[in-house]
Amino acid sequence: MISAWDISLGEAFLSMLWFFLFFLWIWLFITIFGDLIRSDDVSGWGKAGWTVFLIVLPYLGVFVYLIARGKSMGERAGREARRRDQAMREYVRDAASAPNTAQELERLAALQSQGQISEAEFEQAKAKILA
Repeated sequence: MISAWDISLGEAFLSMLWFFLFFLWIWLFITIFGDLIRSDDVSGWGKAGWTVFLIVLPYLGVFVYLIARGKSMGERAGREARRRDQAMREYVRDAASAPNTAQELERLAALQSQGQISEAEFEQAKAKILA
């Protein structure tokens, strides 16, 4: 049985280094598959070929993919980040521009004071807003 005293500091360091390198490789592998699936400029046969290459020769496949398509991979990631940022900004702009209850009541009171709506219409609209 191996105890903690039988493993040197260097061996522990190398074990952790290999673990983190393996974790990094798995992360790269998943990132490359995600990029490959989302890529618009590769045909279905091309995606199938890259997938077979990545599965049969995983380490070589990851490095070749990064060399061959690394630049376009970064460009696609940038476009996707900009698209998500724009969608978030539009959502926040729409959510922030929605009138709140007090603004709606002020608008109704102004319409009633101008004579554009009657007292009954005002009360009905007020009840609808406050509901």
